[in-house]
Amino acid sequence: MKYALCQELFENRSWEDQCRTMARLGYTGAEVAPFSICAHPRDLLPTDRHRLRETAETHGVEIIGLHWLLAKTAGFHLTADDPRIRAATADYLSLLADLCADLGGTIMVFGSPAQRSLREGLSREEGIDRAVETFKACMPRLGERGVTLCLEPLTTKETNFINTCADAAEIIERVNLPAIALHQDVKAMLGEETPIPALIDRFKSITKHFHVNDSNLLGPGMGETDYLPIFRALRDSRYDGWISVEVFDYSPGADHIARESIEYMHRINAQLDGASA
Repeated sequence: MKYALCQELFENRSWEDQCRTMARLGYTGAEVAPFSICAHPRDLLPTDRHRLRETAETHGVEIIGLHWLLAKTAGFHLTADDPRIRAATADYLSLLADLCADLGGTIMVFGSPAQRSLREGLSREEGIDRAVETFKACMPRLGERGVTLCLEPLTTKETNFINTCADAAEIIERVNLPAIALHQDVKAMLGEETPIPALIDRFKSITKHFHVNDSNLLGPGMGETDYLPIFRALRDSRYDGWISVEVFDYSPGADHIARESIEYMHRINAQLDGASA
């Protein structure tokens, strides 16, 4: 398995230190939150993008893509009533596709719960229509740059729109283009009625990216979730993408979280290797 870390965990450190630390702990991929490196994609000149990518590569770290795409932005929304806002959102996602590709990445995780929720009175069906329209508008740029937008279901605690893998799959099917796929997140899937291994198997044909964490907002192995059946299901499904650690509670300390997470994942994989020997 290939392990990446959502690097906003180290946001207050220099990029050099972030890459050095991730590599030292055993991560070979970095998943970047755009707000942690720039206020707007246009702020990063080609030389800046090259420097970020080169620094990561010097430490043996690949920038795998972007997430938190619309966090800390204004004027963007997937299901807004105003078509100009939806068009601006598609344009912004296109700019992010350029940034992602310039950094060497190939995936963009669309979570951004606040920028996708349905306003009161807007039906789910209309929300889906608007989401499909917005995503279709940015697909040409993503396709040109070799970037896949990975749609992330989130729990009802975070948003009232796209709460299950089935919800996301419906939109992916409607868009029906190669540059959109499913992203699965353990914390989010814990909120579904179907067990996580079954969700992994059911949607394996459209899953392109995977986040590991727990309901306590910490990393894998730092909560109550047993990852043995989850990683077994990923193996059985022949998932060959990145396993990316995303946490939301930083209180135990960034280095501690990153270390505990990857050491736990190594232990789980060792158990699986032992069981199959």
